[in-house]
Amino acid sequence: MFVTHFNKEKVHMRTIQFREAVCEAMSEEMRRDESIYLMGEEVAEYNGAYKASKGMLDEFGPKRVIDTPIAELGFAGIGVGSAMNGNRPIIEFMTFNFSLVGIDQIINNAAKMRQMSGGQFNIPIVFRGPTASAGQLGATHSQAFENWYANTPGLKVVVPSTPYDAKGLLKSAIRDDDPVIFMESEQMYGDKGEVPEGEYTIPLGVADIKREGKDVTIVSFGKIIKEAHKAAEELEKEGISCEIIDLRTVRPMDHDAIIKSVKKTNRLVVLEEAWPFGSVSSEITYIIQERAFDYLDAPIQRITTADTPAPYSPELLKEWLPNADDVIKAVKKVTYKK
Repeated sequence: MFVTHFNKEKVHMRTIQFREAVCEAMSEEMRRDESIYLMGEEVAEYNGAYKASKGMLDEFGPKRVIDTPIAELGFAGIGVGSAMNGNRPIIEFMTFNFSLVGIDQIINNAAKMRQMSGGQFNIPIVFRGPTASAGQLGATHSQAFENWYANTPGLKVVVPSTPYDAKGLLKSAIRDDDPVIFMESEQMYGDKGEVPEGEYTIPLGVADIKREGKDVTIVSFGKIIKEAHKAAEELEKEGISCEIIDLRTVRPMDHDAIIKSVKKTNRLVVLEEAWPFGSVSSEITYIIQERAFDYLDAPIQRITTADTPAPYSPELLKEWLPNADDVIKAVKKVTYKK
């Protein structure tokens, strides 16, 4: 399942931050193709709100690294229009909560233009920025919209969880001829991980087995997958072997990877940082009952945030967010262990 365009054993790996992996991906692609540019709030003079575009203004200049007013509807629309005219924009939202201001441009224009123009216009554009909660930021700044955008035909939705995946997937997203929603996390920009020095990409739509196991499959993506890893470590001490699948791309979703794992483990837990109604886990549950029902030895369990707006109180926020204990309880439920 682990697909790359290089042999890791022959490539020098170095440890960098998630934000550096994002910056490297954008910079390498902009050196390769002059039609690519970055636009958004504070991406230039301030080096990015989260320093994910540090140094890019100095290298590429103000015509290709463009600061915008606080006007997502405007610069999202400019990006779509320029993509129709041969450019390949990267549009950064300071948070995907702010993308709601420009959602008409994303859903009604970027996602639909190829079909509505009879194939005359491709929209090679990447909308990127942080998603979901990032501490005590309140209800309007703590929302996960992966399932919202994945519900839209014409959009691809990518949510990496490691610096390695972030760089390889972002390079593929920038090269893609269709619009891609690329979602990160404010709480992951400082995460460190091994990334090769050489050129590599990771195909969109391919999941990755982060941990092999035999007793239960846990499917997750984005920063919340860390809770799955914590749970798996604890469950291993009790003799329960968890297989962790990182979707990496929510749409197109790698159904085959999930089904193959469920056929091996016969149990499934899905973990995501979003509200339960109409969630990504709901889609996964449907696919498994349709294509692998006879392999299940227990009902599927899903773990989501509470079905309320995110609270500001730190104690309530802990209860609202899924955590490793929730994963442990779900795994024990599907394995019929106490």
